Amino acid sequence: MEIKGEIYRVAGPVAMVTGINPRMYDVVKVGHEGLMGEVIKIEGKKSTVQVYEDTSGIKPGEPVINAGMPLSVELGPGLLESIYDGIQRPLQVLQEKMGDFIERGVTASGLNHEKLWDFKPTVSVGDKVKGGSVIGTVQETMNIEHKIMVPPNVSGTVSEIKGGEFTVDDTICLLSDGTELSMMQKWPVRVPRPSAKKLMPNKPLITGQRILDGLFPVAKGGTAAIPGPFGSGKTVTQQQLAKWSDTDIVVYIGCGERGNEMADVLNEFPELEDPKTGRPLMERTVLIANTSNMPVAAREASVYTGITIAEYYRDMGYDVSLMADSTSRWAEAMREISSRLEEMPGEEGYPAYLSARLSEFYERSGCVKSLSGDEGSITVIGAVSPPGGDFSEPVTQNTLRIVKVFWALDAKLSQRRHFPSINWLTSYSLYSKSLSDWFGKNVATDWVDLRDNSMELLQKEAELQEIVQLVGSDALPEDQQLTLEIARMIREYFLQQNAFHPVDTYCAFDKQYKLLKAISKFSDMATAALESGVPMTDIITLESKDELAKVKFEEDFETALNTVLKKMDNEFARIGGK
Repeated sequence: MEIKGEIYRVAGPVAMVTGINPRMYDVVKVGHEGLMGEVIKIEGKKSTVQVYEDTSGIKPGEPVINAGMPLSVELGPGLLESIYDGIQRPLQVLQEKMGDFIERGVTASGLNHEKLWDFKPTVSVGDKVKGGSVIGTVQETMNIEHKIMVPPNVSGTVSEIKGGEFTVDDTICLLSDGTELSMMQKWPVRVPRPSAKKLMPNKPLITGQRILDGLFPVAKGGTAAIPGPFGSGKTVTQQQLAKWSDTDIVVYIGCGERGNEMADVLNEFPELEDPKTGRPLMERTVLIANTSNMPVAAREASVYTGITIAEYYRDMGYDVSLMADSTSRWAEAMREISSRLEEMPGEEGYPAYLSARLSEFYERSGCVKSLSGDEGSITVIGAVSPPGGDFSEPVTQNTLRIVKVFWALDAKLSQRRHFPSINWLTSYSLYSKSLSDWFGKNVATDWVDLRDNSMELLQKEAELQEIVQLVGSDALPEDQQLTLEIARMIREYFLQQNAFHPVDTYCAFDKQYKLLKAISKFSDMATAALESGVPMTDIITLESKDELAKVKFEEDFETALNTVLKKMDNEFARIGGK
């Protein structure tokens, strides 16, 4: 039932209203244009509403209508391939209505309510169903089967079930107590969807990015943060993860990013080919675009909209990867709204509940057994944009307390054109140990040793660099000069990766292992040659060492690598190495 009130005061995206008698987080329509908003504070008979659109021209005395329900998203067939704004308005539909610039007060349903979907029931009359039970399927895209589930708070016995073509509003199933079920559910975005059990993450999210898979892996159902200053490659890294990670569904939230960056994503994704199926990547992607010039309140909601859609596909038993780019802009939106509410500011003006909100968001990740009995996961990867690259600021520090993988982007590496510019000395992964068994079974038994040795060499190089800066590398003993050379090979041959090269943009685990093994082989042979009296200059001028740098760009990687390894054997035999 709608209850009418009126505006009492307006301050930016925040309006104080009277006469609507709401509950917290109820959705309201503000002003003559019916701008969408959400109740965020109740004080006596006055309620504070954050408006999801520009409030220019709104004035006290204009009407306010309480819809009587919290901000919710429509969940059902048709989510995939969609591009939404922060409150699940489809941007393609809005563009058809009014062109490239969104006018105020315009609404559109998150799903297409006219399209017919071919529903195939999987239950029969007399079957008992409960929350999460699958009652049928719809082929949503070529490779994704959409499972139609009973809403989590509903149970009963099937008294009627239909198959055929229906819209998302049509009744497809009737329970004995008279409950009608359609293909669409509505779910409040701030409430996590329930699951039967949370499981331990024990499989890695394979990203095809050597530094991530090789040195700092994230588990499926895990959490990771990518903090870095402006221009260090956060967005490109996020896009690489969205393109190549081995999940079934991708949810990409552009939260407060620059319009031109988001435009690149929106233009590029529909043209990308899914490496698994050869079909367009958009067929398993949901994009949520809320750029920095869009209303700040909708930015705060966009993250919840994205994670709710991710949870819905997780409940079907799919692995979902969610990219939030960036959580700093989300925190800035919270800070702005908090200051309008005249709340007591915390560190650097952020609200005191910043840490709690970040925790609530990241804790909705995880590997779970859903109510239907299927296993699904959500891997949350959040970009953080600390001002000036200062990792001691509140958003980065609070994120680090929550996430288990830290991919620290370094402006100095990006200035040296080393991409991805992830600093291997400050990054870490707390999943490395729990994923060791998987790597031993599925990659190679010596993969973990190879990785640990590589990290050890990189750390030794960092220590030696301090001496090199004082006395120069020629003053070092030859064995330490060799350590520097092998570490350089690991950095340039293995860790560096070109996101825009057709071959090097994705590197399978088998290729990663063979590349690292080849560097390790050169290291062992060079050490043996050095010990048998071969001069350092003879070792570092070998042609096979330089040719090894090029094999990662070759389409026929195996042939190119075998040729280089054979040449390496011959060259070391010629100079007297073992």
